[in-house]
Amino acid sequence: MDDLFSLAHASSHATAPLDVLVGLTLISIVPFLLMMCTSFARIVVVLSLVRSAIGTSSLPPNAVLSGLALVLTLVVMGPTLQRIDSEAVHPYASGKLSPSQALERAMVPLRAFMLRQTRADDIALFERVAHRVSEPADRAPITVLVPAFVVGELRSAFAIGFALYLPFVAIDLAVAAMLMGLGMMMLSPPVVSLPVKLLLFVMVDGWALVCAGVAASFR
Repeated sequence: MDDLFSLAHASSHATAPLDVLVGLTLISIVPFLLMMCTSFARIVVVLSLVRSAIGTSSLPPNAVLSGLALVLTLVVMGPTLQRIDSEAVHPYASGKLSPSQALERAMVPLRAFMLRQTRADDIALFERVAHRVSEPADRAPITVLVPAFVVGELRSAFAIGFALYLPFVAIDLAVAAMLMGLGMMMLSPPVVSLPVKLLLFVMVDGWALVCAGVAASFR
């Protein structure tokens, strides 16, 4: 009995450094996973394009936009994160899974989320780039799926940003035409159009609409 206890005690001490190493590795790749494998990229690009369309280059600050994008990412990724927690994190914490098994299980919900947002054409493109034999989308390796997902996210973000830009461009053109008609050519149009755009954006509750729209754009 003493020998068994000593063996179990030594085994727990042997696996502790491995657990610490796995934990530190996961912490170090969290920013990468956040940027490349979640809804964060699309959301933060859309919010940045809205700020640019309004004409305020530094307001809201980058920290505010990134924080808002992070909160929206947690909302959008909520079901996926719950699946990861129940299927990988809890079993690993209770000792039922090894680190490699927990990581493999955690990737299943994340892959499912990325596949829902990714076009088959993008996956085929990166399979050709990687010189891989074409496979069904659900069996694409992570090295092909991640860049295809990111490209699709950027495409969607720019498409949403284009639609959001149009009303503000129309305001700029209208203000510029009015100033030219009044002969006030020395007055810069952005000086007049910026308050008009801010007022319009506040009246329609623009930030709430943008946040709701970009969150609803995910499948």
